[in-house]
Amino acid sequence: MLFAIDIGNTNLTLGMFNGADLIMRWRMATNRSSMPDEYGMQFWFLFDHNGINPDLIDGICLTSVVPQVTSRVEDALDYYLKKPILKVSNELNLSMKIEIDQPSELGNDRIADAVAVKHLYGSPSCLIDFGTATTFNLINREGSYIGGAISAGIQTSADALFSKTAQLPNINIQKPPHVIGKNTIQSMQSGLFYGYISMVEGMVARYKRELGTDMKVVATGGLAKILSAETDTIDFVDSWLTMTGLRLIWEMNQV
Repeated sequence: MLFAIDIGNTNLTLGMFNGADLIMRWRMATNRSSMPDEYGMQFWFLFDHNGINPDLIDGICLTSVVPQVTSRVEDALDYYLKKPILKVSNELNLSMKIEIDQPSELGNDRIADAVAVKHLYGSPSCLIDFGTATTFNLINREGSYIGGAISAGIQTSADALFSKTAQLPNINIQKPPHVIGKNTIQSMQSGLFYGYISMVEGMVARYKRELGTDMKVVATGGLAKILSAETDTIDFVDSWLTMTGLRLIWEMNQV
């Protein structure tokens, strides 16, 4: 079995694979103050609660955008599991060229996602990840990663409106009853919800002019399902895409 870990700014996403099957999946809050033993005990609790024998785990594939948490999770894994750890990077065998100015700067979560998109959906393709940041990731017709765009995530933008203004409230991200807001909360929801959909539609239209109208559009992240329901621009929603990417990268790098 393979234990897959994606350490994000907001969540730790965990998956357990038996071969190609994702048999268990979990999400935990990313807590920068947790110590290695705390992470280790959380992992052991999840295994025990779900009837997973840690001795049957063959290895761990890990991606992270939070270095402070990475080292603590690695310490926990070394002590509690004692299994080989593969950290995703651009230097691994990815079966994909990364054609950007500085490949080492590409977040390894975006690498895992791109590998999964190419494998599952083909190319050309565009992956949109609705996370703490909203990222666009482009794979050209030849199957190479060629770049993308980064903007603030929807919740990040909402938090900024609340913290940087004196009179705007902290709101939940959801579809408002009308595009034209009738009060402050509805107006904020409309600007965030439909504003992000319009951004997605506009960016995808520009990408298709460069890569071709047959470009597939895949969405992942917490709000992917909600937003995709309001636009025809997104072809597929895959909430556990990163887990698949981690499994594929692990398999590609076994000798």
